[in-house]
Parts: sequence; C-alpha cells; structure tokens
Amino acid sequence: MEKITFYGTHSYDRRCFAQINEEFGFELCNLRSFLSTENARMTQGARAVCIFVNDRADREVLTILKEQGVELLTLRCAGFNNVDLKAAAELGIKVTQVPAYSPHAIAEHAVALLLTLNRKTHRAYIRTRDGNFALHGLMGFDLYGKTAGIFGTGRIARELIRILQGFGLKILAYDPYPDEAYAREHDVTYVSPEELYARADIISLNCPLTEQNRHLINAQAIARMKKGVFIINTGRGPLIDTAALIEGLRSGQVGAAGLDVYEDERDYFYADRSDNVITDDHLARLLSFNNVLITSHQAFFTEEAMVNIARTTLQNCKDFFEHTELKNEVKAQ
Repeated sequence: MEKITFYGTHSYDRRCFAQINEEFGFELCNLRSFLSTENARMTQGARAVCIFVNDRADREVLTILKEQGVELLTLRCAGFNNVDLKAAAELGIKVTQVPAYSPHAIAEHAVALLLTLNRKTHRAYIRTRDGNFALHGLMGFDLYGKTAGIFGTGRIARELIRILQGFGLKILAYDPYPDEAYAREHDVTYVSPEELYARADIISLNCPLTEQNRHLINAQAIARMKKGVFIINTGRGPLIDTAALIEGLRSGQVGAAGLDVYEDERDYFYADRSDNVITDDHLARLLSFNNVLITSHQAFFTEEAMVNIARTTLQNCKDFFEHTELKNEVKAQ
C-alpha cells in the first residue's frame, strides 16, 4: 500500500480525503504543520507528499524531501507559486496540481465580497444586532451599467464574468494570452492594463501569480484608476502591493477592497489567532478599515470543490504510482 504524507491539514481535509480515499486505498499520513525545513524529514517513508497554498517547497525543502525518498509533490490546489519547479526538476521530483476544482466556488465568493462591500451588509448586520437601525453610511450603488475590469480570462474568470453580466455590468478584460473567439461570443472587450485601470469601476484579480505580475496592483496602477474603485482579489496575495493598497484606501482613491488572499498570509490564515496580537502592521491596518473585507483564503471552500480536490489529488498520485501519464503535471518553463 502506497503512503502519502499530507502537510498543513485540518479536520475538513482529513475527513474529505478519507472519504474519497475509500475509492483508492492509499495510506494517508496527516501532519498539521505547514511544510518547511523544520518538518520536511517527517515524510515517514512516503514516496508522495501533498501540500497546499501556504506550504513551503523551495530548493532547500525539496532537497530534504529528495533525501527522504520523496518522488512526487502533489498540490491540492491550482496555484504552484510556492514551489521551486526548476529545483524539483533538477532533483527528479514530479509536481502535480489540481487545475480546476470549482470555478463556480471562487467566482461566487468574489461576487459575495463585492456585494457585501457595496451594500455594506457586514456593517448593517453588526448594527442591527445592537439595535441600531439607522441607514447613514450604508448607501451603495447599482451594479447595473457599471464596468468591471477582470485580470485573467481562465475558467474562474469566465464564470465570474457570466455572473457579473447577469447583473448588467459591462466587462473589460486583460489577459497576456487573449481568447478573441471567447471575447466575441461573450461580449467581453480585451484592453491593456492601463485602459482597464482607467475605465473600470470594479477590478477583480483572477489570474495566477507569476514573477511578471507580482504587484500588478501597485501605487502607479492605483493612481491611474477611477477614484473610489472597488478591488477584489481571490487570486494570490502578492498580486497586490499591500502598502500601496493601504495608501489608496487612506486617500480614498480606492473605495473598497475585498481580499480573500493577503500578501503575507502564511503566518495567519488557516489558524485561530484570536488570542494573539496581530503583529503584522499591514494586516492590522487593513482590518481597521470599515471598507475592507478580508476572508481567510476560503473562496475555494465548498463541498463540491473539496470533493473535486480530493479526487483529483488522489488520482494524480495513482497515475504516478502506476506509471501512467501525469495529465496534471506542472513543469518549469
């Protein structure tokens, strides 16, 4: 029986993977801590290691895994910016991902952030719980007729575009690899980043993190945006320069921000820190704004998505162990 060691697991991971593993029959070894140099030797003889978005898989960690006999690093997520793919290739470690688990889940969460910030239902909920039924400070705007600028036009972005068009929004998009046929069929206009910044009332980030788009939203970009723009990020935290976003919020150039991801989330997200002081000054400042809504990288978190993640991850492992084609392999460019 092949063994797979999982890092950074929670009760919901263990429950879902155990359920789907009834179809596969692997031995699953679950570790609570994120993968790092401190625990990379705790693979317990497994040839495959499974990690998530905040695990660390740089060259140093991968070298330790290789010394432990690990041959497969399988991500239970789509993003792989936390993996040194070049080092993995040089060490002979295969890397696989879950390319799509539920574009609906993430797109719907992006819309939830937008609607909550616009109509300020999070503030209204707190007020009415305290018996305050006043409306001052709760005014929003009609989404109908507004313009949304979408970075990326992959599966998640396309689902988001479909939903937003249902509200009557006009869609601008930027993608380094534009799909003109898709754009013509779905009334989407591809524009440059500069034009998107200038024309969009709402900007949503739905693209993977690369070295080319790190800090895609920075001080210069924010200065080009419409005053009062809403920014939604369900992609990766480093797509936004946090210091620049804070300044944009402080000045009023940015009207609101909905963040399911954060630039330095690793030390906070997926854990209960309520008994501790938040020592990350940027995170603490963001939490102080009443026009900022932060969720803890949970956009993917639906029953359907979790089942798809578990099944695809375990199938990736099965394909590797049985020496069949790794259709979800990720390779260094």
